[in-house]
Formats: sequence, structure tokens, C-alpha cells
Amino acid sequence: MRDFATLYQRLDATTSTTDKVEALARYYAQAPAADAAWATWFLAGGKPRQVVPTARLRELAGEAAGIDAWLFEECYQAVGDLAETIAHVWPSGPGGGQEGLAHWVEERLLPLRGLEAEAQRERLRAAFDELDTPGRFLLVKLIGGGFRVGVSRQLVQRALAQVAGLDEKLLAQRMMGWTDTRNPPTAARFQALLDSAAAPGQDAGQPYPFFLAHPLDVAPPALGEVSQWLAEWKYDGIRAQLVRRAGQTWIWSRGEELVTERFPEVVALAASLPDGTVLDGEILAWCVGEAAPAPFQLLQQRIARKSLTRKVLADAPVRFVAYDLLEVEGVDWRDHPQQLRRERMERLLEGSALPVSPMVPARDWEELATLRAQSRARGVEGLMLKHRAARYGTGRRKQADLAAGTWWKWKIDPLTADAVLIYAQAGHGRRASVYTDYTFAVWNRAPADAAEAQAVVEAIARREPPRPGGLQLVPFA
Repeated sequence: MRDFATLYQRLDATTSTTDKVEALARYYAQAPAADAAWATWFLAGGKPRQVVPTARLRELAGEAAGIDAWLFEECYQAVGDLAETIAHVWPSGPGGGQEGLAHWVEERLLPLRGLEAEAQRERLRAAFDELDTPGRFLLVKLIGGGFRVGVSRQLVQRALAQVAGLDEKLLAQRMMGWTDTRNPPTAARFQALLDSAAAPGQDAGQPYPFFLAHPLDVAPPALGEVSQWLAEWKYDGIRAQLVRRAGQTWIWSRGEELVTERFPEVVALAASLPDGTVLDGEILAWCVGEAAPAPFQLLQQRIARKSLTRKVLADAPVRFVAYDLLEVEGVDWRDHPQQLRRERMERLLEGSALPVSPMVPARDWEELATLRAQSRARGVEGLMLKHRAARYGTGRRKQADLAAGTWWKWKIDPLTADAVLIYAQAGHGRRASVYTDYTFAVWNRAPADAAEAQAVVEAIARREPPRPGGLQLVPFA
């Protein structure tokens, strides 16, 4: 635990990419496999469910420090971070925590869930008394599910590749699904992750790392001839990979969550695909007979349901729209040019019930811009631009050459609304000294004139309730 707390401090104390990779590599070079497995899980974005209510942590810290609740709250507002506040107000401990991260997570942290309140309090007192300030800070972050540090998944992969002497792209592929809560990190999994003799990892339903697009931040003509680009509509759904191997189907979200059971209709349609097929695409709510997908809100209603009844399936039907082919006949196709992957995918899905994302042809950038302006009417967010020669990369990496493989998302401008700022709240942690959370309101109707609007503002200042049927400000965001 102490070693991981030290790593956390080093990562949090620098903005240098080189320093962060070096700190990670030093940790991995000496950490036991079980500890390294959990460290990788947290650093790669794994978030455990909250095991203890924050109110209980506040009460315990106040009791241990001998301060009233109001004084703890004042300390919290000054510091801006709950974990840091608790770590500092708790009386100094012996600075132990010699057991490794795996022991603390598996034997001390996870068992807290489900215990009676008093049992939780006793175990937490013992843990906080045992740890030093950095250890307490880290433990609260892990308990509350608020572990965050300025390290990207790619930096973790770079450090692991450096320690193991492996290709970084291979590590990226092996780490797909690493943070899936149904498959907890273990020493054996971590050792397999770094095994130089192991296969790339296409066993079972393991997906590939997602290739991510960049917002288009230049005028489209800077990309060169429009004929060198494939344009597709940018859908507003759930990015997913559909994996078909060993007679089974797996569906992975971009967040590396296995979501197969949530979309049984997609699984049924994928049964006709040959083994050794992996498609990249979008899951959309799309009602039968409609020319455009339904708004994302309908898809949200679907994925928020734990049980899929017939009514839910009927009210929010979904479809998987494919736009790239990553594997065919068990062979990795990511290094093939975009044009070739597209053509092969179209042949593969010809006659299939799985639709292919339609192309948006245009003679020049001006015509493409005109088509893009129709996006809202089509139920899409804009256009995706992919160079015909582009390979399928890993993560979000912008190439020096604009046309050297980067995917671009050319989104339409958002709608705007005139609003009134009615509340601002100070941030937490590093943002404690600035206001970061804002509440905006709009008029429930247009004011008759400036005097009427001013009268409402003055009434609010006097804390008067709004008049029924009168002009008032309505919070909306």
C-alpha cells in the first residue's frame, strides 16, 4: 500500500510525460504481480463501487480528530478534497501499511461492503490508525470510488511495455477488458499480460483497442482532395465492437464493458457471421420503419434497465451499424488500408441483416459541407472523415501529417441558448480555489419589458417566492 501511495504522489506531482512513465516503470519493476495487477486496474480506469458512505467517513474523521461537524466542514471547504481533509485531520498514525495493495484491496477494502455500520467503523478506525497521511488519502480515494490521477491508459501501456520488453500495441490489445468488474485482476492475469511467449490475445471474445477520432480543427480543404477521403455520418449512439469467435458473440463498449446481454437482438443477427469476424460500429436506438435513428435519450432508457422485458425491447429497439472490419477469418485486418477494409466489410455483410454505415459522396468540400448542414434533420451529429489509405490505429493519436491515418469528426455546431447564471459552486481538489459548477436558468416566457425582468431579479434578491403564473427564472442546466 505504501509503495502505491508513493507512486500516486509522484504521478500527481508532475505534468511531465517522461517522469510519469519513469515512475510507473520503477513501480512495476519491483511490485509483486498481485499488487501490480490491482495498480494496473486502478490506473487504467477501474472504479470499484463505493463501499462506505462518505457521511460515515466524515463522522469518523471528526470523532478521531475531536472536532465538531461544522469545523470539519470548514476544513473540507478550505481544502476542497474529502480524502485530503480526512487524511490530514486524522491523528498521525505509525506509518505502517506494509502489506501490499492487493492485500489492502482484497482483505481490507472490499470486505467492508455489506458490513453493519459499527463493524465498518471499527475496521476503518484500525486502518486509518495504521496508515500514514499518504496512505489514508489513497485509502479514502479507493473506498469512495474517487481514484483519479493524471495518467492516461496509454502511459500505463508504455511503462508496462518498457518493463516487459513488449510492443506497446500488443500490450494495448491484451489490456482490452482489463477493467471489466466480472474478471478481477490477479497475479496470474498480470503475468499473462506481460508474457512474451503468449499469443496476441484473440482467445474467447477479446476485442481490439478502439481507434478514436479527433475533432476537425482545420478547414476541410487543408486535408487535400475530397476524393481521398471516405465520409460517413457520425451517429450518436454507443461505440461498440462485435466479436464473433468460437460460435459465440461478444459485444464490447468503448469503455471496455462487456454488454452482450443488453442487446439480444444484435446477438441474434450476428449469429450468421462467420467465426473470426470482428466489426467496429455503433449501437443505435432505431425504430422499425424510421429513416433516421431515434434520439440518444431513448437508447439511454434502454441501457439503464436491468431487466429486458418485451415492452422494453419493443419501445426501444436497437441496431448495430457497422463501419469498420478489424478481423476476418481470424486474421487481423487493422493494417490494411481503410478503403480495402471497407470493401471487404461490404462484401461480408452483403445480404446480412446487419447494416453498413452509408457513405456520403461529394464532388468537393463545399458540397460535403452542404450535406453536413442537414445532420440534425438526419438524426446525426455531423460527419466522420477517414482517409482511404488509413490503417486502424490504437487510441487517440494524431498524426503529424493530416492525412496519415487520423480519423476526423466534423461535427455540427451545438445549439445555443441565452441563459442567466443563478448559482456557482467552488470545485474540489485542485479546483478548490475556483468556481467550477454552474447553474443556469431561462425565463419561463419572454419578459414584457426590462422593468418586469428587473422586478423579478429584485424579488429573488429579497428571497420572495415566485408569483403563480408570473414571470420567473427556471433552472435548466
